[in-house]
Amino acid sequence: MAYAFVASETSVAQQARRKLVERYGEVPPEQAQAIVALGGDGFMLRTLHAHLPLDIPVYGMKLGRVGFLMNKHRVDDLPGRIERAHAAVLYPLEMDVVCAKGEKHHALAFNEVSLLRQSNQAAHLEIKLNETVKLDALVCDGILVSTPAGSTAYNLSAHGPILPLDANVLALTPISPFRPRRWRGAILPHRTQVSLRVLDPNKRPVSATADFHEVRDVRSVTVRQSAGPGVRLLFDPEHNLEQRILDEQFAPD
Repeated sequence: MAYAFVASETSVAQQARRKLVERYGEVPPEQAQAIVALGGDGFMLRTLHAHLPLDIPVYGMKLGRVGFLMNKHRVDDLPGRIERAHAAVLYPLEMDVVCAKGEKHHALAFNEVSLLRQSNQAAHLEIKLNETVKLDALVCDGILVSTPAGSTAYNLSAHGPILPLDANVLALTPISPFRPRRWRGAILPHRTQVSLRVLDPNKRPVSATADFHEVRDVRSVTVRQSAGPGVRLLFDPEHNLEQRILDEQFAPD
């Protein structure tokens, strides 16, 4: 099997990459049967974005601070580990933004799309689901739409639900909601289109972020699950992503 090895800029990840290349050789990503990513979850997200058009499975090894999307780092038996690995198919969210001056932006998110206030003023947001207004005005620090894979990340920190990987749902989670005070979000069918409108963008500016792609001074944001084929993320059988998400619901604080 032919591999492409990519690594974060840390010295430990670069050293690990050199050892793996010496052991197994390498080819360009376009010719590889699997991409091996060395780093943490942030680097994995960047790898998924960079190589999504290639439709090649990605196998990660943890060489960073956070490794929820990674396997244990080990040089031995890479072909056997990849052959035995379980594939989790991740479907990104598509974010379409219209800014205050009319500029339009498009980005993908494998974890979440989040809106956050840019100033000391709370954000005022209108929420539509499939063109039907569900909340006229949510007063909050922000809101996010999370995939199942991202539900244990920022979404969980904002007290959102952990979603099983195969549940075909998304989490809509407010961040520090003030009004309505008791609204704690919603679990949505994965084909739902979420439209978020900033009600007072001049006085209460808001930014929007899809994974690591940020747009500031937004007026409206539309979020939907991509209709594309998704990306295959490979996990060792004893550390598959479905089991990790399940276990996270029983993890102590």
